[in-house]
Amino acid sequence: MENQDFTTTFVVDKSANDAYNAINNPRAWWSEEIVGSTDSINGEWSYHYQDLHRCEMKVIELIPDRKVVWLVTDNYFNFTTDKTEWIGTKVLFDISEEGGQTQVRFTHEGLVPDYECYEICYNAWSGYLNNSLRPLIETGIGAPNKGTDITSHDQIGMESKQ
Repeated sequence: MENQDFTTTFVVDKSANDAYNAINNPRAWWSEEIVGSTDSINGEWSYHYQDLHRCEMKVIELIPDRKVVWLVTDNYFNFTTDKTEWIGTKVLFDISEEGGQTQVRFTHEGLVPDYECYEICYNAWSGYLNNSLRPLIETGIGAPNKGTDITSHDQIGMESKQ
């Protein structure tokens, strides 16, 4: 059976190092409401968007200028019946350079069409990647969700793992 994980790819005229550094700074392209360590192995961090979505991630693989992998350790959507969607899935960024350009291949391993959130998550990831991460890599300016003054996991309804 064909792999159904959500995957998309884009190419930029920047270095693999530029892409790697941008990916590891999700506050600059995903959401300013991220709390925790996003750029070190075993780093744990929380994401929050209004009362729609909260999740906890753990950085499980970092290969400079080549790969970033996050494990979803907890998740909440206010719009799904199955509250376990995303838990145990992985978010992968594969980075490669060729001919003076850098390709970023994004895969949300485990986010499949059978998921209740698939269409919404597909659209959300596509928007963040194409309208925020790509410009962050290319220009240094992303378009993350604007945050409030979030300083702890407790404020966004997730337990601190520290």
